[in-house]
Amino acid sequence: MLDPEFDENREDINSSVQRFEKMLNNQEDSFFDIDTLEQIADHYFMQSKFDEALKACDLGLTHFPYTLELIILKAQVLGEIQKPEDAMEIIENAILLFPTDIELVLVKGSLLSQMGQHEASVNLFLEALEAYEEKDEVYFRLGLSYVAWFKPREAVDMFKKSLEHNPENENALVELANALDEIGKINESIPFYKKFIDQDPFSFTAWYNLGIAYSKLKKFEKAIDAYEYSLAIEPTFGSSLFNLGNTYMNLKDYEKAEESYKQCLIFDDPNPELFCCLGASLERQKKFDAALTYYKDAVKLDPLWDEGYYGLAVCLTEMDKWFESLHFLKKAIKLNESNPLYWIGLADVEAYLGNTASADEAFQKSIELESFFAPAWVKWAQLHYDLEDFEKSADIMLSAIDELPEEVIKAGVITEKEVNSMLLYVNLLSEDKDIDEKFIYNFADINVLPELKTTHQSVFLRRFLCRVAYFFCGSIDNRTFFLCNKRKAFRI
Repeated sequence: MLDPEFDENREDINSSVQRFEKMLNNQEDSFFDIDTLEQIADHYFMQSKFDEALKACDLGLTHFPYTLELIILKAQVLGEIQKPEDAMEIIENAILLFPTDIELVLVKGSLLSQMGQHEASVNLFLEALEAYEEKDEVYFRLGLSYVAWFKPREAVDMFKKSLEHNPENENALVELANALDEIGKINESIPFYKKFIDQDPFSFTAWYNLGIAYSKLKKFEKAIDAYEYSLAIEPTFGSSLFNLGNTYMNLKDYEKAEESYKQCLIFDDPNPELFCCLGASLERQKKFDAALTYYKDAVKLDPLWDEGYYGLAVCLTEMDKWFESLHFLKKAIKLNESNPLYWIGLADVEAYLGNTASADEAFQKSIELESFFAPAWVKWAQLHYDLEDFEKSADIMLSAIDELPEEVIKAGVITEKEVNSMLLYVNLLSEDKDIDEKFIYNFADINVLPELKTTHQSVFLRRFLCRVAYFFCGSIDNRTFFLCNKRKAFRI
């Protein structure tokens, strides 16, 4: 709960901002003291309204040209709008006036990093360590410079040192987690978050970032707890609500995901990503009409948001509106040709409409973009199996076996029933016509079949090959041909 003094200050700032905007619109003349102008400029800066922040800085410096706070803020604004050279000129001139001010040195170091002069930036910060008492801030800036220099391991060391000097430096904590994630050690960030939370249990952003760490580690239940703690402290924090929704999506709890996204929509400005996520949560619940509404909102807000068009296409496909789906798939692909899912969607629709050549082309494009995506191979083979072109279907699956790494094949096998592979064995090696799935279920694993144990392929690959043969080769003769005539590929 914010204290009354904070609310009063916020009201004063809002009132000053309104007067400032009226003055800019030539609606009235107003006088602002230097403190008020600093507050106005900082208000705009924190809201990423950089044009307005720049105008406030310029007005202040016109009347109070040696105000260090406004000089520094103007340089920071210019850096944010990608004008580091202009910002550097301001800082260099200010250093001539205030040669002992360490804040100017820190801003200069950050600008050097932004300009790609990483070594110079690091060296400047190392020199600043000798003169600056608040060493946590210098180490923090050093860490950011190493991040920009693509040296995450060095960045980790700097952020840790920053936290040693000031355990309450939350910015250093967040950046440390990001750097640890970059080097594949996101789990090491969790003790830092917990230590910070022990010191400040009401830091909703710390709980939020702890949730992110757990999410990246796929510890979704713990992530939910962290996000909910964050929201208990600050119920209007949209980022926690959004990530909470994403976490429920990962857990396939689509109703709770929908609820979280809708709450987020109350407190955050509408954006196409949020609309698409909300649409996806409804789509998973088969509420296609409602999902369509939010996907439409996404592309209305941003006509270049390709995910919105893809979401529309998916819903329309589920509603058997194939021609409409085709239209939106082509729009999504036009905006983003590098997403293999869009091409698979297009292939599915083209296949349904009887456009086999177009479907083949779309499947081929999808595989060129992501050859390790097993569903594309399976769907493509299925298309030709349905057309009774068993040879083509088998050739596609052989190509898949050549392309897919064993771990992908393994994942595909263990997530599906192995009944088909067992039936293949029965059909090939047994003369008992009454043997069916009931017989198959008596076997716990395909390894009980000695004939298949003797092959040179791994058990996972053997399961996969047998299932493919059974599924895609209609008759016993075709299945026998598939296995025997392709023995070089299968090593059977």
